[in-house]
Amino acid sequence: MKLPVGYDNFKDIIDKQLDIVDKTLWIKEILDDSATQVVVITRPRRFGKTLNLSMLHYFLASEAYGQSTKGLFEGLKIAALGDEYRRHQGQYPVIFITFKDVKDHGFEHVLQKITILMAKIYREHRYLLSSSHLTEEDKRFYQDILNEKCAQSQLEVAIEKLTFYLFQHHGIKPWLLVDEYDTPIQSAYVHGYYEPMISLLRGMFGAALKTNPYLERAVITGILRVAKESLFSGLNNLKVYSLIHSRYGQYFGFTEEEVADLLKKVQLEEKSTEIRDWYNGYQMGNWTVYNPWSIVNCIHEQGELALHWINTSDNQIIKNLLTHSSESFRTQFEDLLAGKTLEKLIDENVVFGDLTRDESAAWSLLLMAGYLKVTGKRQTERGPYCLLSIPNREVRGLYARIIEQWLLNGHGPEWFEKHKAL
Repeated sequence: MKLPVGYDNFKDIIDKQLDIVDKTLWIKEILDDSATQVVVITRPRRFGKTLNLSMLHYFLASEAYGQSTKGLFEGLKIAALGDEYRRHQGQYPVIFITFKDVKDHGFEHVLQKITILMAKIYREHRYLLSSSHLTEEDKRFYQDILNEKCAQSQLEVAIEKLTFYLFQHHGIKPWLLVDEYDTPIQSAYVHGYYEPMISLLRGMFGAALKTNPYLERAVITGILRVAKESLFSGLNNLKVYSLIHSRYGQYFGFTEEEVADLLKKVQLEEKSTEIRDWYNGYQMGNWTVYNPWSIVNCIHEQGELALHWINTSDNQIIKNLLTHSSESFRTQFEDLLAGKTLEKLIDENVVFGDLTRDESAAWSLLLMAGYLKVTGKRQTERGPYCLLSIPNREVRGLYARIIEQWLLNGHGPEWFEKHKAL
């Protein structure tokens, strides 16, 4: 069995005839949700967000990156649904943007990265420069973006302008797919340029998404749900689905049934209990799912149980949050390490400025980023109260490392000895 390790391009996986867990019915769900123009889906990192967006891109577009998309979905679940859904295949212009590399120590460097990124996106649709449907003024703007000679004010409307150009040329409204929208925001928070970063992205997303008559629909993915007032101000056509919602729950992460099937195929069924202990525990609405990155790597390494997911990031926000937390927060965290659960009010909107002074924001971030799990939920007038616990042994591995940092920051050896075995 050849499971893709590190691949996030759907066509590459199909072309190389790698084995996949078929998530193509997510496309059906997205198409069925046609009443919602802008969908934001938040999940922990490495839970299949990029691959799913890539899959949606190749389904909607007739051509992507200069190559035909024809035949990519033959034999997959979406292909069996008939014309109701196949009629959408290859019918739309698509703008696909990933902000995964838009991070740096200073705002000017990130601004340059966004300038380069938008030039790349415009280059993918360079045929528009030959279109008779664009005016000379349109083409001058296009060249400014291509040549990376644009002002910040031009960057803020670059996505919106591209939707207009695509509509003018094709006569069909484009889809906008945005991956890792919150990566620049997390980097800005860590490195101290949060306000200018939020201002720029608010301008870009506001122009592209708010009452844009040339946009068909948008699907946006990230780890955290940044407060609407911070980023998506004034957008009434937007729905956000975080990991505490049932919608799309089975499409990000591997379900119990999918993992059992994979382990059977690779003859690792005898290790299923251990694998569940290490990588299971996430409750996505009504669905219990496993961390897919960890499962794929575990299978690739013939069942080796290791910290596969934790080692894919520097976890800097989490480290900062925990090592600079209050004594009250640390005491409650000790209860989690001891195997207890905590009931906390969860605010799905992360306001980064509140993290160091609002414990509710801190618990919410740990949950949304995949470092805690929900074991129960009750809805109140104030919002959802969730029972929280540590998801699995892999996440405990990260906390064991952070405990060592706490030792360096003032805790005595007795405290360290109490928790180091975790």
